[in-house]
Amino acid sequence: MSERVAVFGGSFDPPHLGHTLVAAYVLSRHAPDRVLVVPTRAHPFDKKLSAFEHRLAMCELAMRDLQRVEVSAIEGELELPSLTLRMLEALQQRLPWARLELVIGSDLVAETPSWHNFERVRQLAPPLVVPRAGHLPEGSPPDAPALPAISSTRIRERVARGEPIDDWVCPAVASHIAKHGLYRAAPLSAG
Repeated sequence: MSERVAVFGGSFDPPHLGHTLVAAYVLSRHAPDRVLVVPTRAHPFDKKLSAFEHRLAMCELAMRDLQRVEVSAIEGELELPSLTLRMLEALQQRLPWARLELVIGSDLVAETPSWHNFERVRQLAPPLVVPRAGHLPEGSPPDAPALPAISSTRIRERVARGEPIDDWVCPAVASHIAKHGLYRAAPLSAG
């Protein structure tokens, strides 16, 4: 029996309401059997990230109320640098019955030529492009709905300045950030 699995990878530093909306959008619009949220262990372009364990835990908190959404720690088991292709190959080995599809924001489509072997990525997991505000996919009507472009960078900056983040992350993620003192130092690089 074949299963459609939408793979939603990212830094998730921190996971915010935009990420939760993407998972819900993919479930509603594309109807996969499940969405697999995969926090990257290390950014392939050397962007500094919070500890993988914190980002994994926050993803679990952010996605816990969405049915058919699971968080995967597979990146923690793979070689560095983290590459989308390596992660998809590992998932294909573990889920040989599944048809993988890669969730990608419309704002990232222009960056795919810089990804490691994106043609192979496309073969393993054809992209499901999610429209983000300010970056509608080509051919979209001007009034097409788009998901808000919430920025993890802005959230980290707000935490560093001691400003509230309640409108950007779920309460459980906000509690995790506060409990562990995340982002209190200088904000991490863009992401």
